[in-house]
Amino acid sequence: MADNPDQPAKPGPFAGLRVVDLTTVIVGPYTGMLLGDLGADVVKIEPPTGDLTRGVGPSRSAGLTSHYMNVNRNKRSLVLDLKQAKALEAMYRLVKGADIFVHNMRPEPLARLGCDYQALSAVNPRLIFCGIAGFGQGGRYAGQPAYDDVIQGASGLAALQHKVTGKPGFVGMLIADKTTALFAAYATSAALFARERTGEGQEIEVPMFESMTSFVMIEHLYGRSFEPALGTTGSPRHATGDRRPFATKDGFICVLPGGDHHWEAFFGAAGRPDLMLDSRFATRQARVENRAAAVAVMDELLKAKTTDQWLGLLREADVPAMPIIETEDLIDDPHLRDVGFFNMIDHPIEGMLRLLGVPMRFTKTPGSIRRIAPRLGEHSAEILAEIGYGAGEIEAMIRAGVTRVATP
Repeated sequence: MADNPDQPAKPGPFAGLRVVDLTTVIVGPYTGMLLGDLGADVVKIEPPTGDLTRGVGPSRSAGLTSHYMNVNRNKRSLVLDLKQAKALEAMYRLVKGADIFVHNMRPEPLARLGCDYQALSAVNPRLIFCGIAGFGQGGRYAGQPAYDDVIQGASGLAALQHKVTGKPGFVGMLIADKTTALFAAYATSAALFARERTGEGQEIEVPMFESMTSFVMIEHLYGRSFEPALGTTGSPRHATGDRRPFATKDGFICVLPGGDHHWEAFFGAAGRPDLMLDSRFATRQARVENRAAAVAVMDELLKAKTTDQWLGLLREADVPAMPIIETEDLIDDPHLRDVGFFNMIDHPIEGMLRLLGVPMRFTKTPGSIRRIAPRLGEHSAEILAEIGYGAGEIEAMIRAGVTRVATP
């Protein structure tokens, strides 16, 4: 365990809850980490070979890569070879005292392991069982494998990039994985709230396809929100090449005048208040109908000054604007430094580590980073002892390959 010297003294909102995290790669582990950040005791179940992401990204020590650490902090690692009966027995003991079980396996292999909802709810009827799938049960795609790229294509997101860039493309991050994890974390939280009222556990299904389609189509259902349709899908304001950073004298800037007052302020900051009297720009409807002309005017005005000059003018005018910030520059971003977003931890084994902060702010039950991501099997003996196994039994389980412990 790596103690964060700046961690809040108060426990998080999920303190006292135990999560059993039988997930791998990104979408499931991120879900468990979100719950752990808010105080839950998250026990990550790993096979003897470990999570796939233990081998993805840079690392100082084997198995503690950047990918793994960034979605597995605030967890303890318990190795169980669930193909062995003794490991399944340990899983049932663990689930009996747990509040939440999260997995991202397909239903058939999960059932073969004896870890489906029917089996685990028999052990613990109050269990919140959250299954993350590629596609929802009941649909014809159910059971198909899915990764982020597949879901970006299936949900319409890749096609939207065609309208922006001229060809289909993926967003440059694991947006489907991370978005689905957010859906799973809030669905699990809601189920916990329901359990507080009813005393009953339940099964939750969080499919990536349906979650990402919901995320994409909020603005892009557009004219098909109505039947008969009032147009096609796809918001023309958002899926267009005109929606882009604007060139300045020395770089680029992101500017979004919204209502009339923002446009009036923008034209004033540019020294062209007269443009607000132009019938093409005087009202929101006029600007929508003359979007190409509005964008052309912005192009012309913005390239006349440097990015810093514009930022000063636009902030004074209260017009939303920010520069293009490279991912490398986020490390030293002054605002992120002000709010303490990046956590620097001097770990006794790994050395100095930079960890992403908990972005939410709670006044009474703050989230925190209490542990860096665990080494494979780091807490196997500790957790098995907690659920009733004696030292001799644990040693026998290690010898039989039921579990493993981290090397010193």
